[in-house]
Amino acid sequence: MAKVLVVASVYPSSTDIDLEQLVKRIEEKLPRDYEVTRYDKVPIAFGLNALKLYILIPEESEGGTSKLEELLRGVEGVEEIEVETVHRVSSY
Repeated sequence: MAKVLVVASVYPSSTDIDLEQLVKRIEEKLPRDYEVTRYDKVPIAFGLNALKLYILIPEESEGGTSKLEELLRGVEGVEEIEVETVHRVSSY
């Protein structure tokens, strides 16, 4: 079964947010069939860093990335998210 790789930037609500803890909170909030495969810290400006998340979701996810976006916005410490790319992957 194919999966979809979503690359999303997650912007924290403050420079005081521990990004490692934010990733853990995001992973806990995601459904069982969603998987954070990788993440990078990306410097933005004035000490603020964003997270670039690489998340695998089921191909047949209803509504595309909207459920993922809603889940990410609901995590404490997340100010804004931006889906950058979406790719179908046949095996990972």
